[in-house]
Amino acid sequence: MNARLDALSPASLLTPQATIGSIAVALPGATAVFRRLKLDFCCGGQVALGQAVADKGLVLDEVLDELAALQRPEGTPAAATPAELVDHIVSRYHDVHRAQLPELIRMAHRVEAVHRANPDVPAGLGDLLEGIQAELLAHMQKEEAILFPMFKSGGNPFVTQPIGVMRAEHVEHGSALEQLLAMTNDATPPPGACNTWRALYTGIGQFADDLVNHIHTENNVLFPQFEGAATASSDCGSSCGCS
Repeated sequence: MNARLDALSPASLLTPQATIGSIAVALPGATAVFRRLKLDFCCGGQVALGQAVADKGLVLDEVLDELAALQRPEGTPAAATPAELVDHIVSRYHDVHRAQLPELIRMAHRVEAVHRANPDVPAGLGDLLEGIQAELLAHMQKEEAILFPMFKSGGNPFVTQPIGVMRAEHVEHGSALEQLLAMTNDATPPPGACNTWRALYTGIGQFADDLVNHIHTENNVLFPQFEGAATASSDCGSSCGCS
């Protein structure tokens, strides 16, 4: 959980007595679930989850299970092989980003439209998130189509070239993330922000944390395993005359 926004963990809020507004604010991704189930987390956010679910004729345990599935594991698998690490990155970060960004974009445009007269409204946030989404989707597709299959096959002497491209794009993602956090006051909602605005910033905070950890895992854990081997292979000709 992003400590900037709420001291309570999402798990502690997943009870029938918790209000749907508090869950929407604390648990990134919950807003998409609530929208699909037609549970009003913004204006009707003070209603307890159990009551809101009963009013809609939904099954409480099924809703709780769906919300619980949104909680993300932290950390990198210990002593993972490169193939296992690649699979972890795809499931923990790539798939999560693909799920995160459309809902953040939707909420950002909603907040900008509804609160356009508010001086604290993050004008241009939806467009910025759309740009981040486009760049990140293209980046992840290149990794999954080109670089990660190389890693799973054991790498080769030329693997440093696509790694270098990915590292450069990571720098660009970092710059966009700095812009995103500056626009949202480090993902801190202004006083009096509605539940949608607060949920948006919770989601942005989680996305920011995920993206930083995603880049760290690739730059500092995965890529070095192949860069050193590729360098040693490329140096072979000068040391043993096999070229």
